Amino acid sequence: MDLPAQIRSGLQSQGLPPPSIAWIQTAMPNRNPLPPLPALIATVKTRFLAADLSNPALFDSPSPAFPPNAGNPEVKEVKLTWDIPVQVLDIENLSKSKWEQIEELEAIARGEQTRGREVIRLPTGNEEDEFAADNQTTQSTINGAERPGIQGRGGPATSTNAATKTSTHRLVLQDCKGQKLYGLELKRIERIGIGSLNIGEKIILKRGAILARGTLLLDTTTCTILGGKIEAWQKDWVEGRLARLREAVGADSRNGQ
Repeated sequence: MDLPAQIRSGLQSQGLPPPSIAWIQTAMPNRNPLPPLPALIATVKTRFLAADLSNPALFDSPSPAFPPNAGNPEVKEVKLTWDIPVQVLDIENLSKSKWEQIEELEAIARGEQTRGREVIRLPTGNEEDEFAADNQTTQSTINGAERPGIQGRGGPATSTNAATKTSTHRLVLQDCKGQKLYGLELKRIERIGIGSLNIGEKIILKRGAILARGTLLLDTTTCTILGGKIEAWQKDWVEGRLARLREAVGADSRNGQ
């Protein structure tokens, strides 16, 4: 088996959808000699999770995608008959007010998030730096004292209070063909949250997931979060959503006068 095929097999063994051999060749580091196979797999995995799934070169044809008429609201319920990789384009906490969402996004823009009274410093480097920091911990500050923080990338930096545990999030998910569907938490998924789920992050919708009235119903048994982020999308999303929320709050204030 040649090297790109070995890398592809290694990615599959980690639960990732196998990218095309041609794409793997472009994602391999341009070094001579090449690093060992485990390091190559890790590098290609990082680049895969930071890639746009709608890139036609990423997968061999046909790409796993939403079934025909998936967004038809007249279809009461259907179950997916195959695993589908998707990427996150948008996330909204339906349980929080506009002001609470603004405060949350402003914290993310500053590179931090709150957990109760504790301030969590989030990683601000690029995707490869974050993967390299998997086994490192950040430091958090509470009442002026330093305390061990959460995993730099492995643990979600969201609030762990009761409000978050009962939150409901709605996602916009995009498949490999560029088709978009809403995804709604049917049951709480801890990893999904503003600040812990990134824009461009990859998710596997498992066979058997329910598609009801054009909306995917998400729970821990039919949804596997792979990780990743597309930096440019994340930055644009935070800035754009903040602007929209502030405009909506301003409009509400004017209408209430």
